[in-house]
Amino acid sequence: MAARLLAHGLRRGDRVVVLGRNSDAHLLAYLACCRAGLVSVPGNYRLNRDEIARLLRHSGARAAFADPLLGARLAAAAQDAPEVEWLGTLHGGADPRVDVLAWAADRSAPVPRAGAFGDVDPGALAQLLYTSGTTAAPKGAMMSHGALLHEYASCVEALDLDAADVPLHALPLYHSAQLHVFLMPYLALGATNHLVADADASSLNERIARDGITSLFAPPTVWIDLAEHPRFRDEPPRALAKAYYGAAAMPQAVLEDLTGLLPAVGFYNIFGQSEAGPLTTVLGPADHARKPLSVGTAVRHVEVRVVDEHMRDVAPGEHGEVVYRSPQLCSGYWDAPEATAAAFTDGWFHSGDLVRTDAEGYLYVVDRIKDVINTGGVLVASREVEEALHRHPAVCEAAVIGTPHPRWLEAITAVVVLREPTSEDELIAHARAHLAPFKVPKAVHVVDAIPRNPSGKPLKRELRERFGGVASAVGFTA
Repeated sequence: MAARLLAHGLRRGDRVVVLGRNSDAHLLAYLACCRAGLVSVPGNYRLNRDEIARLLRHSGARAAFADPLLGARLAAAAQDAPEVEWLGTLHGGADPRVDVLAWAADRSAPVPRAGAFGDVDPGALAQLLYTSGTTAAPKGAMMSHGALLHEYASCVEALDLDAADVPLHALPLYHSAQLHVFLMPYLALGATNHLVADADASSLNERIARDGITSLFAPPTVWIDLAEHPRFRDEPPRALAKAYYGAAAMPQAVLEDLTGLLPAVGFYNIFGQSEAGPLTTVLGPADHARKPLSVGTAVRHVEVRVVDEHMRDVAPGEHGEVVYRSPQLCSGYWDAPEATAAAFTDGWFHSGDLVRTDAEGYLYVVDRIKDVINTGGVLVASREVEEALHRHPAVCEAAVIGTPHPRWLEAITAVVVLREPTSEDELIAHARAHLAPFKVPKAVHVVDAIPRNPSGKPLKRELRERFGGVASAVGFTA
C-alpha cells in the first residue's frame, strides 16, 4: 500500500489527512504513511465541512482518506482546499483504485521507485497530531518517528503491556492515547488486537465477554457508563485483568465503585498530553489503594519538574506547573512559531497543568491552569468542586467553570448531568458540607449532556460561552 501512495506522486514529508472510524483500513492507512515517509494527519470524523477544510488548509495536505460515508463531506471541503490533489476511501468505496483494503489485498501493487523505502530519519515527521482544543483552537503537534518510538517503549514498560494480552480498542484512532499508548505498542509486541467503532456500554460488555478481552482503556465517561450497565454489575467480566483510564479526571467515587466491582483487576491511571506522545506519568495497580488521587510518577523517557512562574522548583505540597523534558516530545507546533516558542522555554515544555507532588514524588493534578477560578481574589481548582459534586448520588457528571461576576470577579458555576431529579438547594447544601464556603457553587445549571471532545475531556470553553453571562443569582437552567 505504501508503494501505491508513492505511485500517486506523493513525496516524503507530504501530509495525508485520514478521517474515519476505527477499522483495519484506518490502521493500514496510518502504517502505510509511516512506511512511505509521509506525514499522517488524523482527523475527527465528526468534523463538518468547514472544519475539514480548515484542517486540510492548515496542514497543507496533499491527499486525504475518508470513510465512504464521509466521502461527500470531504470532497466538498476539498473544494476550499485545492492543494489536495486526490481523495481516497478507507474501504468500500466506488473507486477500487483508491480503496485501502483493495490496495492491501492486491498482489499486483506497483513496484516502488528505487530507494523509495530507504531508512527514515528518526527526526523526520511521522504525524501532525492536532491537540484537543479544550481551552483554545487546536494546534498541530509535530511528532517525529523517534519521539513516537521512545513513547512506545515507555508505554510497554510502564503499563505492563504483554504479547499475551487481548486488548480492546474502543476510542477513535485519531485519539492519541488509543493509537500511540495502546494500539501501536500492542502491535509491536504481537498481541491480538480488537477494534470497535463505538465505545457503547452494551456493545463493549458483549465484546469483552465474547472475545475474552483482558485489557481495556477508556476515559472516565465510558467507565461510568460501564459501571452503571446492569450486565456489567451483575456479571463483571471474568477475563479482564488490566483496566486503564485517563484523558480526563476519574471521579474518586466512580473509581471506588469500579475497584469494588472488579477486585482482581489491576487499575492504571494514565496521564499526559498529545505533545508528549501522549504518556508522561502512570499510577500503577500497586499504588492505587494508597494514592487513589495521584497520577503517579514519570515514565522512563520523561523528566518532570513542578515549577513556579519563574521556573523555580516548588516544594512538595505546593502548586506549580508541570514541565517536561523528553525525547517523546513533539518538535513544535505546525506553522505556529510563536506558540512553539511560548510552549518551549529554557529547554522544557510547559504543559499548562497545575499540579503538586507529595513527599514521595507522586504527582497530583490540581487543574488546568486556565480552568482555575479566581473568586474574590482566591484561586479555586474546579476539579476539587467537581469531586465534591460527584459524591452526591444524583449527580452523574459535573463540570465546574468560572463565569463573570460583578463582585467576585468569577463566580463558581456548576454544570451537572443528573441520574435522578434533585433540588438546587440539595446540591448546594451537599457542596457546602464538603467544601469551604468560598468554594461552593454560586450557580447550578442542569443539562442533558456535557460537551466533550473525542478524548472525553469536557469542553469548558463551550460551557463558558453558553453560561458566561454575569451571574447575579443562583438558579437552574434546563
